[in-house]
Amino acid sequence: MYPVHILLLVVVLALAMTQGVGAQEPPDWAAKIRTDHPRLFFNADTWPAVRQRALGAEKDWYDYIKGRVDRLLQQIGDDPKPTIRELGPEAAQAAFVYLMTREAKYLDLAKKALETSLAFYEQCYEERKSVNWYSTSRVHATLAWDWLYNDLTEAERREYMSRLVQVLQKVYTAQPRIYRESLSRYNTGFYGVTNCRWFIGCTAYGMGIEEQLVGEWLLWGYDENMKLLAHRKQACSDDGGSASPTLGYAFGAYPWSEQNFFYTWLTAIGENIAPDWPHSAWLANYVIWNWIETGDQPMEFGYGDTPHTDNRLRSSQLFTHMANIRHLYGREAPEAAALARHLQDMLPNKSYSRSWFIYPFLLSGLEKSPPPFEPERLPHARHFENMGQLFMRSGTGPGDTYCLFTCGGILRQHRHYDALNFVIYHRGHLALDSGTRYKEFDNGQHLANYFAQTVAHNCVVVHQPGEPPARYWGGTVEGCHGGQHQQLGSVLSAFETNDRYVYVAGDAAECYLHGGVKREGQPDLPEKVSLATRQLVFLMPSHFVIFDRVTSTDAAYKKDWLLHTAHEPVIEGKTIRADHQQGRMYCRTLLPTDALLTPVGGPGKEFLAAGKNWDIVDEGLKPHSLAMMGQWRVEVSPGAPRTDDLFLHVIQVGDQSLATMDSAELIQRAGVAGVHLSIGGRTSEVTFNTRGDLAGHIKLSGTDVDRDLTTEVTPQVGILATPK
Repeated sequence: MYPVHILLLVVVLALAMTQGVGAQEPPDWAAKIRTDHPRLFFNADTWPAVRQRALGAEKDWYDYIKGRVDRLLQQIGDDPKPTIRELGPEAAQAAFVYLMTREAKYLDLAKKALETSLAFYEQCYEERKSVNWYSTSRVHATLAWDWLYNDLTEAERREYMSRLVQVLQKVYTAQPRIYRESLSRYNTGFYGVTNCRWFIGCTAYGMGIEEQLVGEWLLWGYDENMKLLAHRKQACSDDGGSASPTLGYAFGAYPWSEQNFFYTWLTAIGENIAPDWPHSAWLANYVIWNWIETGDQPMEFGYGDTPHTDNRLRSSQLFTHMANIRHLYGREAPEAAALARHLQDMLPNKSYSRSWFIYPFLLSGLEKSPPPFEPERLPHARHFENMGQLFMRSGTGPGDTYCLFTCGGILRQHRHYDALNFVIYHRGHLALDSGTRYKEFDNGQHLANYFAQTVAHNCVVVHQPGEPPARYWGGTVEGCHGGQHQQLGSVLSAFETNDRYVYVAGDAAECYLHGGVKREGQPDLPEKVSLATRQLVFLMPSHFVIFDRVTSTDAAYKKDWLLHTAHEPVIEGKTIRADHQQGRMYCRTLLPTDALLTPVGGPGKEFLAAGKNWDIVDEGLKPHSLAMMGQWRVEVSPGAPRTDDLFLHVIQVGDQSLATMDSAELIQRAGVAGVHLSIGGRTSEVTFNTRGDLAGHIKLSGTDVDRDLTTEVTPQVGILATPK
């Protein structure tokens, strides 16, 4: 026989479903929700272990949190009516300290912070202002209510929860939407105000408070979280990743939604579902492949909507994310947990994040996780197929070469029009992604018209008069600089990796399709390309051979092969030299034989596209930040108009003692183009088919390598990239 409040839940859920949630029986899991409080992140059964951890293994962290609470107590403890402001996290912290100490002053402080926050949320709504882009404050207010439940009067329970539910509902239904209130869903970060529904539904059901909304939100929150897990599982595939390849998101707030759902499901319902979703543990694998070791602060490639002010690996949340992986997956995914532990050891900032201060007290499995896993056991390249990225590196040290190649993938979130782009790092960002998201509200036109567009990347642009703009968020796109029109649609055709070289091939013709443009009184605009492929061979540790085949539908459509550099390049004949930090890059054009090399950049032309320089408001950015955004590019263009063009380039990287480029001689015969390289007294030949299938041949003297390049994509599975 179910308790009365469970029967009440069934009635509430049934009513909610008849009003839009869905005509179905209440789910079985609803009857498993605990009847007592707390329910969120810990409960009566787990509290002793949480308390012991706060007094033992994580005492330093507890003392830090208590210190913050004590400072707040000094500030507003005697104030009968504190200034209205956002104090949701402080309310939860004070509630936690109260449960630890049972001192009345912390109970009073927690209630005062909660009341102050509720007043702030209501004021924001009345003024149609955003509380915060993130839901974190309002979720913490919910946590404070849940954790204080047994020490609140019935009137306080009802008042606090009802006010919170009502102000959230007003935000959800506001027309027009409140600016900068994130209503994000399962296929984005899901860290906006919409995710409050799960926390409210999970802790307030059966309490007789706002029954209809609570019932609806409980079901909606469950459904949205399950969709989120399925979406991210698909994005990660068997490699790892996130809902976006832009690391500020993937390594920042995005993992919160998964971790919070795992923890609250466990404490409210009593089931550990994290092992059912091991993709969440594979975030560690995505971190290690995005990691560029410098011997100091780790760097990243600067992919997608990364601001490019320094290209430092965004690590403020990573220590906590890796700790959660170790705790949640130490037994079920030991390799990922071991890699997470290695990453914690590598991180320069070995401290927990305050965003979700409760996490360290939950990590009862942390010390039982496997020892660190050293990444030297990994291959030289890793294909993250659904993320649309392929990483290459000669090694994992500060003197190694790192490369990112973009092709394929299923995610549009914060991804640019950059199919077949490459980024190369060697002691500096040598071939880089240019542009910035810095101060996006001031620089929205730069973001939309330059940064996200193909012209900002190391790709090929094909200029078609009158072609439509490729839309992007942040501003209004005013023109098109010959770029791509689809973020998705490219296909990785081949990939192999070994101890000598890495080879990739991709087809991006679909990305250039714009679907035609209907212009009044004129025929539809035809598509501009029928072929756009790139083959890249990384001869470790320092050389790249890059071969592009591009066919336009009209010879008059000018083509430009682009290479972006941090500083002004030096061009001597068909050879480009460019430096950044301690690194140096040479790039030699072998095809087209009639190529024209044109530098574009410098003051007033740093971000030139579609006839306009999309300058930025920089507010005193240092020269190194401006360089990281890319100040120059070289456009390699055929000397005469034609429909079919081949681009063949050799790139060599080193430190700035590299005085000259190694010999690179063109190989050209019927149906074949390639290069003969002399590297350190040895010769290498890499050739490609100039028509038909994407194929080629590689021969490295002094080795057993004398073979056709693969025409297949080598499958890789799991942390160790084991072939399927």
